[in-house]
Formats: sequence, structure tokens, C-alpha cells
Amino acid sequence: MLKIKNDELIKELVGSEAEFPKYATQLINLANQNAQGTRPKVVGQLSELINECPKKTYEGWRDWYLAKHPDAIKNAVVKINQMMENFKLAIKSINKKMIEKWVRDLVLEKTYVGLRFQEAILKKVAQIKKISYQLSTAQEESCGIDGYVGGEAVSVKPMSYKTKAALGETLGGKIIFYEKKKDGLNIDADLILK
Repeated sequence: MLKIKNDELIKELVGSEAEFPKYATQLINLANQNAQGTRPKVVGQLSELINECPKKTYEGWRDWYLAKHPDAIKNAVVKINQMMENFKLAIKSINKKMIEKWVRDLVLEKTYVGLRFQEAILKKVAQIKKISYQLSTAQEESCGIDGYVGGEAVSVKPMSYKTKAALGETLGGKIIFYEKKKDGLNIDADLILK
């Protein structure tokens, strides 16, 4: 099996790889996710544009793209930079006490609610079908089974799971989808209820 490392690929296709200080790209990426600076409405639909580009070299692509979208990079930078400024203000307010509060919220409250609402979903679906339910064992959970409605294995996943293409996760049963809303949970259990 052959392998081309990322740095080799970049060197081969682009010439050189940009270098950044440790953690910088993680923070910029997080700021970009929040600011949505590189979304198609800001920089264009890049997968389509790169195929549309008549030039097949990096320099040709770069020059063609910048001519076609002269403000895209600048607009993305403005959005991401503003979010980074917001992060800087937030970072200044973070202290050990706040970190402890965050860890407690994640480990205790959110974990409890997250794991318990799976049971609430299973219970609701079982009530509708007028059958029993049970939660999975740790071993069953490791196989992608969150519980059983009647004797049927089910996985409980967020609605966003539907849009995630190849997750590489094998689920052991039918899927019940849910979406958290302000007023509760919306549940799509059609695969079980049919």
C-alpha cells in the first residue's frame, strides 16, 4: 500500500506548506466555525469553482479564483478576525472557577440529561406501541445499540445524524431520531412505529 503524507501532497501540488504557531490553526478553525467565514456565501462553492477553473495548476487556480472573487478572502478574514476578537474577550474572562463550573455542567448535568433522555425516548416509543423497553448494556452500547423496544434493538441519534454521510459507525438496530427544541424533544420513530 502506498501513502502520500499531507506535507508531501501539499509540497507536490502547491509548492510549500504554510506554517503556524502551535494551537493557532485550532483556534482559527474554531473561530471560523463560529463566524462561518469560509461558507459558500462568503467564498463561493469551492468544489464547483475548482472544477470550473480552466487552469489546472495551483498558480492558475489561485489567480483565476482571486480574479473571479476578488473580495472573498478579505471578507472571510474580516468575519474570522471579528470572532477571534470575541474569543480574546471571552478568554480574558475565563478562570479556574469558570472552568470548574463548565466541567461540572458537562460531566454531571449534561451527561445525566443526555443519557437519561435516551431512556425517556425509548419509554415514550414503547408506550405508544404498548410494549416494554430496556436500556442496553455497556457491551451492547459499544455495538451501537442504545436499548430495546420490545425485543427490537434501537439506536437513538440526533436528527443531524441523518445528514452525516459516512460516519464509519455501525449501528445495531433501527434508529430513532430526535431533535432538541426549546420546549422539549421532537422524535422521529417512524422506523420503529411502522
